[in-house]
Amino acid sequence: MSWVAAALAAYTEADPVAKAQTTRALAELDVRAAPLPDLPEQPGRPAQPALLPPGQVPRRKLGSTEGRIALVHAIAHIEFNAINLALDAALRFGDMPDAYYSDWISVAVDEARHFDLLCARLQQLGSDYGALPAHNGLWEMAEKTADDPLTRMALVPRVLEARGLDVTPGMIQRLKGVGDHETVAALEVILREEVRHVEIGSRWFRALCAQRELQPEATFMRLLTQHGVHLAAAQFNTDARRAAGFSAEELTALSVAHG
Repeated sequence: MSWVAAALAAYTEADPVAKAQTTRALAELDVRAAPLPDLPEQPGRPAQPALLPPGQVPRRKLGSTEGRIALVHAIAHIEFNAINLALDAALRFGDMPDAYYSDWISVAVDEARHFDLLCARLQQLGSDYGALPAHNGLWEMAEKTADDPLTRMALVPRVLEARGLDVTPGMIQRLKGVGDHETVAALEVILREEVRHVEIGSRWFRALCAQRELQPEATFMRLLTQHGVHLAAAQFNTDARRAAGFSAEELTALSVAHG
Protein backbone atom coordinates (compact mmCIF):
# COMPACT_ATOMS: atom_id res chain seq x y z
CA MET A 1 0.00 0.00 0.00
CA SER A 2 1.27 3.49 -0.83
CA TRP A 3 1.73 5.93 2.02
CA VAL A 4 -1.07 8.09 0.57
CA ALA A 5 -3.59 5.23 0.62
CA ALA A 6 -2.46 4.15 4.09
CA ALA A 7 -2.61 7.72 5.45
CA LEU A 8 -6.07 8.22 3.96
CA ALA A 9 -7.22 4.98 5.62
CA ALA A 10 -5.93 6.29 8.96
CA TYR A 11 -7.49 9.71 8.36
CA THR A 12 -10.95 8.30 7.66
CA GLU A 13 -10.81 5.66 10.43
CA ALA A 14 -13.37 6.51 13.12
CA ASP A 15 -12.30 4.12 15.88
CA PRO A 16 -9.64 5.89 17.99
CA VAL A 17 -7.63 2.75 18.79
CA ALA A 18 -7.62 1.66 15.15
CA LYS A 19 -6.75 5.20 13.98
CA ALA A 20 -3.71 5.29 16.25
CA GLN A 21 -2.63 1.81 15.18
CA THR A 22 -2.93 2.48 11.45
CA THR A 23 -1.17 5.82 11.88
CA ARG A 24 1.77 4.27 13.74
CA ALA A 25 2.16 1.78 10.87
CA LEU A 26 2.92 4.69 8.51
CA ALA A 27 6.40 4.83 10.03
CA GLU A 28 7.31 1.75 7.97
CA LEU A 29 6.41 3.30 4.58
CA ASP A 30 8.44 5.31 2.08
CA VAL A 31 6.95 8.81 2.15
CA ARG A 32 7.54 11.21 -0.72
CA ALA A 33 5.56 13.58 -2.93
CA ALA A 34 2.73 11.79 -4.75
CA PRO A 35 -0.72 12.53 -6.19
CA LEU A 36 -3.06 13.35 -3.32
CA PRO A 37 -6.70 12.32 -2.87
CA ASP A 38 -9.80 14.43 -2.42
CA LEU A 39 -10.42 14.53 1.32
CA PRO A 40 -13.81 14.15 2.99
CA GLU A 41 -15.24 17.16 4.80
CA GLN A 42 -14.30 15.65 8.17
CA PRO A 43 -11.78 13.02 9.26
CA GLY A 44 -13.02 9.86 10.94
CA ARG A 45 -13.96 10.35 14.58
CA PRO A 46 -15.98 8.35 17.11
CA ALA A 47 -19.47 9.20 18.31
CA GLN A 48 -17.96 9.90 21.74
CA PRO A 49 -16.73 12.20 23.18
CA ALA A 50 -19.62 14.60 22.80
CA LEU A 51 -18.31 17.93 21.44
CA LEU A 52 -19.32 21.10 23.31
CA PRO A 53 -18.36 24.78 22.98
CA PRO A 54 -15.05 25.30 24.85
CA GLY A 55 -16.67 27.26 27.68
CA GLN A 56 -19.14 24.46 28.40
CA VAL A 57 -16.57 21.70 28.96
CA PRO A 58 -16.57 21.03 32.75
CA ARG A 59 -13.35 21.70 34.67
CA ARG A 60 -12.29 19.93 37.83
CA LYS A 61 -9.47 20.41 40.31
CA LEU A 62 -6.39 18.19 40.04
CA GLY A 63 -6.53 17.20 43.69
CA SER A 64 -9.10 14.51 42.94
CA THR A 65 -8.91 11.44 40.72
CA GLU A 66 -11.84 12.86 38.76
CA GLY A 67 -9.89 16.05 38.17
CA ARG A 68 -6.86 14.20 36.88
CA ILE A 69 -9.09 12.07 34.63
CA ALA A 70 -10.60 15.27 33.21
CA LEU A 71 -7.16 16.73 32.51
CA VAL A 72 -5.78 13.57 30.89
CA HIS A 73 -8.96 13.17 28.85
CA ALA A 74 -8.70 16.75 27.58
CA ILE A 75 -5.09 16.23 26.52
CA ALA A 76 -5.92 12.86 24.94
CA HIS A 77 -8.56 14.66 22.87
CA ILE A 78 -5.96 17.20 21.77
CA GLU A 79 -3.65 14.39 20.70
CA PHE A 80 -6.47 12.60 18.85
CA ASN A 81 -7.13 15.80 16.93
CA ALA A 82 -3.39 16.22 16.39
CA ILE A 83 -3.27 12.86 14.59
CA ASN A 84 -5.92 14.11 12.17
CA LEU A 85 -4.23 17.50 11.82
CA ALA A 86 -0.87 16.00 10.90
CA LEU A 87 -2.45 13.55 8.44
CA ASP A 88 -4.47 16.41 6.96
CA ALA A 89 -1.34 18.52 6.50
CA ALA A 90 0.27 15.65 4.59
CA LEU A 91 -2.77 14.73 2.48
CA ARG A 92 -4.22 18.17 1.69
CA PHE A 93 -1.44 20.28 0.22
CA GLY A 94 0.10 19.26 -3.09
CA ASP A 95 3.27 20.42 -4.87
CA MET A 96 5.43 20.36 -1.76
CA PRO A 97 8.91 18.78 -1.45
CA ASP A 98 9.33 15.14 -0.40
CA ALA A 99 10.58 16.25 3.03
CA TYR A 100 7.32 18.09 3.74
CA TYR A 101 5.29 14.88 3.47
CA SER A 102 7.77 12.76 5.45
CA ASP A 103 7.88 15.45 8.17
CA TRP A 104 4.11 15.53 8.65
CA ILE A 105 3.71 11.77 8.53
CA SER A 106 6.39 11.52 11.23
CA VAL A 107 4.41 14.02 13.31
CA ALA A 108 1.25 11.93 12.87
CA VAL A 109 3.12 8.84 14.07
CA ASP A 110 4.30 10.71 17.17
CA GLU A 111 0.82 12.03 17.90
CA ALA A 112 -0.62 8.51 17.67
CA ARG A 113 1.94 7.31 20.20
CA HIS A 114 1.09 10.25 22.49
CA PHE A 115 -2.61 9.37 22.22
CA ASP A 116 -1.84 5.77 23.18
CA LEU A 117 0.17 6.94 26.21
CA LEU A 118 -2.71 9.05 27.46
CA CYS A 119 -5.35 6.38 26.80
CA ALA A 120 -3.27 3.93 28.82
CA ARG A 121 -3.09 6.47 31.64
CA LEU A 122 -6.86 7.04 31.49
CA GLN A 123 -7.42 3.31 31.86
CA GLN A 124 -5.09 3.23 34.87
CA LEU A 125 -7.23 5.98 36.39
CA GLY A 126 -10.41 4.00 35.73
CA SER A 127 -11.67 5.81 32.64
CA ASP A 128 -11.24 5.83 28.86
CA TYR A 129 -11.22 8.22 25.93
CA GLY A 130 -14.75 9.30 25.07
CA ALA A 131 -16.07 9.11 28.64
CA LEU A 132 -16.13 12.92 29.04
CA PRO A 133 -17.20 15.76 26.74
CA ALA A 134 -14.60 17.72 24.78
CA HIS A 135 -14.45 20.66 22.37
CA ASN A 136 -13.57 20.96 18.70
CA GLY A 137 -11.45 24.11 18.66
CA LEU A 138 -8.40 22.48 17.09
CA TRP A 139 -10.30 21.13 14.13
CA GLU A 140 -12.14 24.41 13.59
CA MET A 141 -8.76 26.06 12.95
CA ALA A 142 -7.90 23.30 10.48
CA GLU A 143 -11.06 24.13 8.55
CA LYS A 144 -10.20 27.84 8.50
CA THR A 145 -6.73 27.11 7.08
CA ALA A 146 -7.64 24.39 4.58
CA ASP A 147 -7.00 26.55 1.50
CA ASP A 148 -3.40 27.56 2.11
CA PRO A 149 -0.42 25.62 3.51
CA LEU A 150 1.32 28.83 4.63
CA THR A 151 -1.67 29.83 6.74
CA ARG A 152 -1.96 26.27 8.06
CA MET A 153 1.71 26.20 9.12
CA ALA A 154 1.33 29.59 10.82
CA LEU A 155 -1.87 28.97 12.74
CA VAL A 156 -1.89 25.28 13.65
CA PRO A 157 1.64 24.24 14.69
CA ARG A 158 2.83 27.78 15.46
CA VAL A 159 -0.28 28.80 17.44
CA LEU A 160 -2.24 25.81 18.68
CA GLU A 161 0.62 23.36 19.20
CA ALA A 162 2.96 26.10 20.44
CA ARG A 163 0.43 26.87 23.16
CA GLY A 164 1.08 23.35 24.45
CA LEU A 165 4.74 24.29 24.87
CA ASP A 166 3.61 27.19 27.05
CA VAL A 167 1.10 25.47 29.32
CA THR A 168 2.46 21.93 29.71
CA PRO A 169 5.30 22.83 32.13
CA GLY A 170 2.73 24.31 34.52
CA MET A 171 0.57 21.19 34.26
CA ILE A 172 3.60 19.06 35.03
CA GLN A 173 4.39 21.08 38.15
CA ARG A 174 0.80 20.89 39.42
CA LEU A 175 0.67 17.14 38.82
CA LYS A 176 3.96 16.69 40.67
CA GLY A 177 2.37 18.60 43.53
CA VAL A 178 -0.41 16.03 43.83
CA GLY A 179 1.95 13.08 43.34
CA ASP A 180 0.71 11.97 39.90
CA HIS A 181 4.10 10.93 38.56
CA GLU A 182 2.64 8.57 35.95
CA THR A 183 0.84 11.40 34.15
CA VAL A 184 3.93 13.59 34.56
CA ALA A 185 6.03 10.98 32.74
CA ALA A 186 3.61 10.97 29.79
CA LEU A 187 3.48 14.77 29.60
CA GLU A 188 7.27 15.04 29.70
CA VAL A 189 7.51 12.81 26.63
CA ILE A 190 4.84 14.84 24.85
CA LEU A 191 6.41 18.21 25.72
CA ARG A 192 9.84 17.11 24.52
CA GLU A 193 8.54 15.83 21.19
CA GLU A 194 6.11 18.69 20.55
CA VAL A 195 9.08 21.07 20.29
CA ARG A 196 10.07 19.21 17.10
CA HIS A 197 6.52 19.35 15.77
CA VAL A 198 6.32 23.12 16.20
CA GLU A 199 9.80 23.47 14.67
CA ILE A 200 8.59 21.56 11.61
CA GLY A 201 5.71 24.02 11.29
CA SER A 202 8.11 26.94 11.69
CA ARG A 203 10.48 25.56 9.07
CA TRP A 204 7.79 25.04 6.44
CA PHE A 205 6.18 28.38 7.26
CA ARG A 206 9.48 30.11 6.59
CA ALA A 207 10.08 28.06 3.44
CA LEU A 208 6.69 29.07 2.07
CA CYS A 209 7.31 32.71 3.00
CA ALA A 210 10.63 32.58 1.13
CA GLN A 211 8.91 31.00 -1.89
CA ARG A 212 6.35 33.83 -1.94
CA GLU A 213 8.91 36.53 -1.11
CA LEU A 214 7.20 37.39 2.18
CA GLN A 215 8.87 38.56 5.38
CA PRO A 216 8.05 35.77 7.89
CA GLU A 217 7.78 37.77 11.12
CA ALA A 218 5.49 40.40 9.58
CA THR A 219 3.46 37.72 7.81
CA PHE A 220 2.95 35.75 11.02
CA MET A 221 1.77 38.82 12.93
CA ARG A 222 -0.56 39.77 10.06
CA LEU A 223 -2.13 36.30 10.06
CA LEU A 224 -2.70 36.44 13.83
CA THR A 225 -4.53 39.74 13.44
CA GLN A 226 -6.43 38.62 10.36
CA HIS A 227 -7.75 35.52 12.14
CA GLY A 228 -8.43 37.20 15.49
CA VAL A 229 -5.85 35.16 17.41
CA HIS A 230 -4.74 36.55 20.77
CA LEU A 231 -1.96 34.90 22.76
CA ALA A 232 -1.20 35.29 26.46
CA ALA A 233 2.38 36.55 26.19
CA ALA A 234 2.94 36.32 29.95
CA GLN A 235 2.75 32.53 29.64
CA PHE A 236 5.25 32.14 26.78
CA ASN A 237 7.77 29.33 27.23
CA THR A 238 10.45 31.34 25.45
CA ASP A 239 13.16 28.67 25.59
CA ALA A 240 10.89 26.06 24.02
CA ARG A 241 9.59 28.53 21.44
CA ARG A 242 13.13 29.46 20.42
CA ALA A 243 13.99 25.77 20.04
CA ALA A 244 10.80 25.40 17.96
CA GLY A 245 11.84 28.05 15.44
CA PHE A 246 10.52 31.34 16.81
CA SER A 247 13.00 34.14 16.22
CA ALA A 248 13.94 36.70 18.87
CA GLU A 249 12.26 39.37 16.71
CA GLU A 250 9.09 37.31 16.58
CA LEU A 251 8.98 36.72 20.33
CA THR A 252 9.46 40.42 20.96
CA ALA A 253 6.69 41.32 18.52
CA LEU A 254 4.38 38.76 20.12
CA SER A 255 5.08 40.12 23.61
CA VAL A 256 4.36 43.68 22.48
CA ALA A 257 1.22 42.83 20.55
CA HIS A 258 -0.22 40.26 22.98
CA GLY A 259 1.15 41.37 26.34
